[in-house]
This record gives sequence, C-alpha cells and structure tokens, in this order.
Amino acid sequence: MIHISQAVIVEGKYDKIKLSSILDAVILVTNGFQIYRDAEKMALIRYYAKMTGVIILTDSDAAGFRIRSFLKGTIHEGTVFHVYIPDIYGKERRKEKPSAEGKLGVEGIEKAQLLEAFQKAGILASEAPPRTDQITHYDLYALGLLSGVDSRSRRRALQKQLGLPELLSASSLLEVLNTMMTKFELEQQLELLQPPHDNDAVHSTGA
Repeated sequence: MIHISQAVIVEGKYDKIKLSSILDAVILVTNGFQIYRDAEKMALIRYYAKMTGVIILTDSDAAGFRIRSFLKGTIHEGTVFHVYIPDIYGKERRKEKPSAEGKLGVEGIEKAQLLEAFQKAGILASEAPPRTDQITHYDLYALGLLSGVDSRSRRRALQKQLGLPELLSASSLLEVLNTMMTKFELEQQLELLQPPHDNDAVHSTGA
C-alpha cells in the first residue's frame, strides 16, 4: 500500500474502491454534484484541508472540472492539491457504454497512471503496511458514543475536544477517528471528556 498523508477527494464510490486498493489514505466521496448541498461532507473536507491538506482527484470530463471548481471555490483555508488524470478514451468494465465524452474516469485508470498523476502534482508517498487496529462501530457503541443515553452529547464533546466539525454523523466520525488514532488512544481521549452541559443533555437521546 502507498501511504499519502493528505485526504483525497473523488467523485464516486467506485473511484474510492479503486483508490482504496492502492492507497493508505483518507478518501472522501462527493457523490457527484450532491456535494453542492452536502453541508456535512463540506465541513469534513474543510477540516482536512486545514489539518492535512486535501487532494482533489476528479474525472477529466466537464462534470469533473465543475466539481473541482466548486471545491476550489469553497475551501478557503488550508492546502489544496490538484491531481489530474490524463484523457484516456475507453469504457469502464462495469458500464455498458462509455461516458458522454468517452473518457475513462478515475475508476478506469490504471494504477501506474494514477501514481504518475500524483507524482506530477508533487504528492509525497511512502510504503506503509495495512492497519489492523481499526476502530469499529461496535467500539463506538461500547464506548458510549453510539445508540445510547448521552451518546450524541459525548460524540459532540469528543468532536469539540479534537477540533472536529460539529456536523459530523457517527459514521463520518468513525472514519475520521481511524485516520487520527488507535482504539487505545480514543479511550484516553474519552477519559479527558468533561460531563455534558444540561442544555446538551436535552438532545442526547442517541444516534
């Protein structure tokens, strides 16, 4: 696996599947133009832009450049890297016919070509073994952060303590935590949490 410290932004789930087989990195999906109205995902993207920097890796068609331009205009702090895939014409295996412009998207680009695109953008990469200590949904439940009394208040208190966006869902929080710490380190962070304020408890009926 190739380790990249920045978060990578792609358009769709199949792009993420492709990159996940190559990169050890945070991979965020815009779900196409849905990113225009996804406040939670944009908050997460802005967080990573400030903390680690983000890499925008959209398709090389007109839609991909529209999404890239939108992201560029809405990230006002932090570092943004632009990685561009080459114009390669063809059809992804899972599709019945080529895209409107006939170009392969990120999911259809070969590994060597993707890595070359990262290198051209000046992205530093290193070999890293796969992690075996991932935090799971069950861990969040066992630690009082999911589907329990005060779980939402505890999550928000943890997010505030870690400097994370308030809008994160439990699933998004899990993804971020796995980029930041081990389960043991999460347990240590929870020991430092202050009890929730009374006005928080009103909204703390679970996930």
